[in-house]
Amino acid sequence: MAQATAPVPANVVNIAASGFLEVPQDWLSMSLNTTREGSDAVAVQTQLKQALDAALVVARASAKPQQLEVRTGQFSLYPRYDRNGKISGWQGSTELVLEGRDFALISATAGKIQTLTLGNMGFSLSREARQKLETDVQALAIQRFKVRADEVSKGFGFAGYTLREVAVSSADQEARPFQPRAMAMEAKAAVSDAAVPVEAGKSTVNVTVSGSIQLR
Repeated sequence: MAQATAPVPANVVNIAASGFLEVPQDWLSMSLNTTREGSDAVAVQTQLKQALDAALVVARASAKPQQLEVRTGQFSLYPRYDRNGKISGWQGSTELVLEGRDFALISATAGKIQTLTLGNMGFSLSREARQKLETDVQALAIQRFKVRADEVSKGFGFAGYTLREVAVSSADQEARPFQPRAMAMEAKAAVSDAAVPVEAGKSTVNVTVSGSIQLR
């Protein structure tokens, strides 16, 4: 006995709507580092530790929760080899990361640190700002989907619709941040307490709501 085929649903329309918002990035991460090399591994490690300890004293004096947070980054020490494959010396590096919402304080603190130099920096959204942005954009996309569904149903002469299925997808994009020029970093050696120039970009979150509606 042949199995009955389910009827194809009629008056079903697939639609989609998107929403996006762009907000200034509110979180700065700045990495400072230095390298040392020499013939003795212990001596190189000691020099790196001294440079990091001195930088930590300066950074911790300005630390404030969420505004300027301080953490150590990578610490590496590895041998260098000569043509014969024998160890000819040691080279190492250490890193300190300053991050938070107070760009001016982070920049000024980085300028006061004399034992490390600026490696790189980047801007982003804080966790709280990103969560709020995603919530706001999702609400915007859903509202646009509902308006679109209402327009489509009325355009086809129906009084309304019911939602059959829906999918929500999101994507975010961060603008390339301003990077300090090399000359600004070189000037730090000659000018004490010189703040590093910074300028944040913007982050954009895009949410798309797609699905099908049953016209009725």
